[in-house]
Amino acid sequence: MNRYPFEKMLERQDLLERLDITIAWGHYEIRVLRFHLTSFPAGRIVDFHNHAEFEFHFIPRGKGKVILGDQMHSLSEGMLYLTGPGVVHYQEADADEDMDELCLHVDIVEQPREDVDPWEAAESEETIAKLKALPLVPVHDYHRAMNCFLEAYEACDRKLIGYYTSIKQLVISILLRTVRAHDNGEIRVEAPERDMSMYRYEYAVQYMEANYSNVVTLEHVAEKLHISTRQLQRIFYQVQPGMPFSRVLEDIRLGAVCRNLEESNGSIEQIALVSGFTNANYLHAVFRKRLGMTPSAFRKMKQTKSKVRVNGYE
Repeated sequence: MNRYPFEKMLERQDLLERLDITIAWGHYEIRVLRFHLTSFPAGRIVDFHNHAEFEFHFIPRGKGKVILGDQMHSLSEGMLYLTGPGVVHYQEADADEDMDELCLHVDIVEQPREDVDPWEAAESEETIAKLKALPLVPVHDYHRAMNCFLEAYEACDRKLIGYYTSIKQLVISILLRTVRAHDNGEIRVEAPERDMSMYRYEYAVQYMEANYSNVVTLEHVAEKLHISTRQLQRIFYQVQPGMPFSRVLEDIRLGAVCRNLEESNGSIEQIALVSGFTNANYLHAVFRKRLGMTPSAFRKMKQTKSKVRVNGYE
């Protein structure tokens, strides 16, 4: 016989409620008021009442009934229902069977903020609008929101690294999964999608910048992106016309050479090798072609300018 997984939550029922949890989500502030598992003995009645906040009810074990507004509904293991602010409700455990209930009470208020991710703002707006409009009807916990209660309890009980942040994320998950359980398939806000060409180009350049001192080939970078070399070549021509892969890599390496010439006293041979050039002669040819002077002349010019700047402050 499987052990009841939520049993441990009855040992310290106020564990999660000891935390002062306030969550900024989009342009809303969500404050957790109650967060626990409680057990109603057989026949227990919770008479008609209402709350000023949202109350999420989940039934992990047992059965009973609930009256929402003027409609009575049966409750059984695996069901959930939501009562919003001011919604009058009545609850009763079965006459012959205890009923457990996972409860989450949250106060949700608008809290406009600057620099909010627009997609997070859109999703929070959509979710909270749906919470306010959900029908007063119990449904099955199709998306396993109850697991979030247990995960939050265990994280807090064991003081896992980052447990406070994890619990805040789990509270958001409970809200989302409750809405999903009532989902009717309407078209909703779409999550942001990358411009894949730009994303792949930027990833390729970042990889080249991090590895320019080593062997970097078109084939190697394409493999990292899980695309063909032809696709990668096409992306470079598309994003930066006239700047093929080889030219971008050369620019990155020349930039490293210039920094080393200005900031270090290393030999030209050493600088060539640490910057990804095969030898000083090859660097000399490329440098002269691209910058119109030799590496030594560039270093001398930079050193002269540096002395002029220093003397200017004396």
